Order: sequence, then C-alpha cells, then structure tokens
Amino acid sequence: MKASAAMAFLLLLLFLVLLAAASSAGLTVDSHDSADWKPTDDGRRWRSSTC
Repeated sequence: MKASAAMAFLLLLLFLVLLAAASSAGLTVDSHDSADWKPTDDGRRWRSSTC
C-alpha cells in the first residue's frame, strides 16, 4: 500500500516538474488574457464605448 502511494506521489511530482520545465521553456500558452476574459483584438483589449 505504501509503495503505490509513493509511486502516485512521484508521478504527480514528475508531472509538475515537467509542466514547470515546459513553462520556463516557453512551451505553454495561456489562451485567456485575464481572469475576467474580456475580448481582445489581436492581443489588444477592446475599449467599450458606453459613454
């Protein structure tokens, strides 16, 4: 039982290390530009003309 828990922990740790390495190498991309997910036009935030 302890061996399988240790193996699961090591696999999770390996996954996180690989993800961190890919992120530091610039291989990951965030498809959203902010937490509020406002639309953008080629990376430039839209200006709402409410006033």
